[in-house]
Parts: sequence; structure tokens; C-alpha cells
Amino acid sequence: MEDEPQSKRRLLQQKHTAAGIHAPLRVFHPSSSPRREDADRSYFQSYSHIGIHEQMIKDRVRTDAYRDAIMRHQNLISDKVVMDVGCGTGILSIFCAQAGARRVYAVEASEIAIQAEIVMRDNNLSDKVIILHGRVEDIEIEEKVDVIISEWMGYILLYESMLTSVIFARDKWLKPGGLILPSHATIYMAPFTYDEMYESTINFWRNVYGINMSAMIPHAKLCAFEEPAIETIGGENILTWPSEIKYLDCFTVAARDLESITTEYRFRSLVQAPLHGFAFWFDVEFNGPAVVPSESHSQLADGSSSFNLSNGSSHTKKRVKSDQVIVLSTSPEEAPTHWQQTLLYLYEPIEVKQDQIIEGSVTLAQCKENSRFMNIQLQYRTGGQSFVKESVLR
Repeated sequence: MEDEPQSKRRLLQQKHTAAGIHAPLRVFHPSSSPRREDADRSYFQSYSHIGIHEQMIKDRVRTDAYRDAIMRHQNLISDKVVMDVGCGTGILSIFCAQAGARRVYAVEASEIAIQAEIVMRDNNLSDKVIILHGRVEDIEIEEKVDVIISEWMGYILLYESMLTSVIFARDKWLKPGGLILPSHATIYMAPFTYDEMYESTINFWRNVYGINMSAMIPHAKLCAFEEPAIETIGGENILTWPSEIKYLDCFTVAARDLESITTEYRFRSLVQAPLHGFAFWFDVEFNGPAVVPSESHSQLADGSSSFNLSNGSSHTKKRVKSDQVIVLSTSPEEAPTHWQQTLLYLYEPIEVKQDQIIEGSVTLAQCKENSRFMNIQLQYRTGGQSFVKESVLR
């Protein structure tokens, strides 16, 4: 049986075969450049496969967080107009309808929109949930919306660049003072140790049925560690306090802010262990916009607070939340999700001592050839040595 990340990547590569089901959809045609059209066509085709939607819906951490957030904000959704950007099967649109939304515009560019239209009909929601088959950048509606909801997050939060579509919808259709779910997002990173992975993937070749196959090790490292890995690790694998790479306010972030993100970091190892690489993950929050912004402390609309703390790590932010804030976290400390964590392995482990400093910078940038891919450049220094690791998440 394939593990989950391999299975998802394979599903993303498979081509969808039309099911032969026809529904009265409003279809919109793209108006972007040919290069972007080709990239989008491949991207949206991958989401026509039912397996991806099954995997996402079965992720209870994800789906329960969205349902809970919708019901928590029911007073802002009931009798209001909602736009669901990238609705997929339409489950979030249905949750909004159940919360009393007057109308939901469910936008989906992939062919799964055909099935979503039938789902609405089968659940007697066709008069309330309108499926719009096309990119959100190409559709047209005749009214502003009160709420935008979207499950736009990719690996390391920004892989697939779907947040730019949410920003487009926000700027074009969201009423002033409208609600965006999720409302805020944070990317984190931390050094990790993972002896089990290194033993099973690399040191395995040192003795294969009593045969010395060490000559395979350089090739094994290249194959295993050249690209980022999507795997699940636990809090016990993390060597330091995490560092915040980027904090995003979905009410104010601009698309240009996402093209390239560079942050410096400084970690202090909590234990002595081999450093095998750097882990990335994200949290998203479901609440209102900040009403009293400040560099060191901001008060959120729901009463929660944000403080910058320094635990020997740069850009570390601990968020103090009220009971009303719903957070979807992909942290190694929390229950696993289908996003898992994104691991950038080093080709050679580095033995670090307790309290040893690990510092450097990281850049996350959209690929010029395909903006849905992500270039990662990691510079790190420790123990008097400096290194650079470059990789592409595709």
C-alpha cells in the first residue's frame, strides 16, 4: 500500500477521464497568458480526480476545523452571500448553506464541478448553492459578497499559489468589513532529527543481505533528499523552538507579497543530536481582522492577542488565543493532517550539541516557469561551517 504523500502525488499526476455526467453548469473560459493557461490546466486537471477530494474530506482535523469555524461565525453567515473559492465537491458550501447563508457562489475550475452540481441537486440545495465552473479570475457575478471561504493552503502553506485567487476574489467582490475564512496564517520552521528515516533510506545500503552496497549511498541521498519530502514527524523530532517565517493577514495581504519571502532565523538546540534537516509547517486561524495593530502586540477582533517572544529564536511568535479562536494546525506537536510536514533533508547530517546555534536565512519563492511550484533556498551556519541547500517543491 502506498503511503499518503506518495499516493497524493500520484493522484496529482493522473489524468481525469470524464464520467459522462452532464449538468447545467455556468462555464467560464480563461483569459490569462498561454503559459499560465497551460500551468492552470494541469493544476486543475489534477483536482478532477476524486481521490484528492476523498483524502481532504477524510482529514477530520481539516474538515472539522472548517465546519466548526462556519458554525462559530454563523451570525455573520446567516442570510448573507458567500463565495467559496475552489469549492471542490462543495462540502464547505454545503456547511455554509446549513449555517443559513442566503446564497453561496461555489467556484470550481476543475471538472469535479460537474459532480458538485449534482451533489447540490441531490441535497435540495440547487436554489441556494450556485456552482460556477471556471477560475475565480474569469467568472462574473452580479453582487458583492459578505463572506469568502476557501481551503487554499498547500504544502508550506503557499505551494500551489491558490491564495492569490482568494486575494483576487477579496479585492473584486468582498464587501467592506466582510469576513474571510481562514483569516490569518503563519508559516513555521525548525531543525529536526530523524535517525529512523536516515537508517532506513541511507544506511540500509551498507549491508543488504550481507552484501556491501555502500556505493549506492550517494545516489540514494540524491534521490531521497534532492526534493522536499512530505512526511509526518513528531514533536520529539524537533531540536529547537520553532521560528516564524511569515505571518499573513488575509484581509490585507497582497499577491506581490507572496512572490518571494526571505527571513533570517537563529535557533539554539535544546538537545545534542544529529541535525538531519529543517521542517516546515503552518497554522491558519479563523477569526476577524486585527483592530488595533501594533508591532509588538495586536488585539484581534475576537479578543485574542499576539505577542512576539524571544526564546533564543528569531521571529518566534506565540499567539495567546481566547476560547473563541479556531486554529487549524499542521504542527508536529498536533494531530496529523494530510498536509503532514514539509522536510528539507541535508545530504550529510551534522552533529549538534545542546545550546549550539544554528542560524541563516530561508527564501520561499514562486517558480518563474510555473508559479504554482516553489523554489526553496536555505542558507545555514553552525559549528563554524556554512552551507546552502536549494530545492524545488513541484
